[in-house]
Amino acid sequence: QVQLVESGGGLVQPGGSLRLSCAASGTIFRINDMGWYRQAPGKQRESVAIISSGGSTNYADSVKGRFTISRDNAKNTVYLQLNSLKPEDTAVYYCNARPVRWTTLYEYNLWGQGTQVTVSS
Repeated sequence: QVQLVESGGGLVQPGGSLRLSCAASGTIFRINDMGWYRQAPGKQRESVAIISSGGSTNYADSVKGRFTISRDNAKNTVYLQLNSLKPEDTAVYYCNARPVRWTTLYEYNLWGQGTQVTVSS
């Protein structure tokens, strides 16, 4: 019922910036945590940044001070601002959300399809 649509990925040079967006659509009662994960080739998927419905945030140590996560609850959208990008940030970035069902109040996981971020000189 609820789907995630991502945008904003691309190719940038080291030190550059990028802004990712992820919008949830469909019948939405409530979305708890939303966040961004990434997976580089041959590596496990890792958490990058998480934001609660109330705005509390949590970042991976590798991105603290460089990335900023935010959300607009009225638009059911989560953003990730990526600054001072490094080649090691190259990965597929996945949006994640935890909606609550209107009918049962059951919380479940949703994943976006992923968007490629490539940092290369």
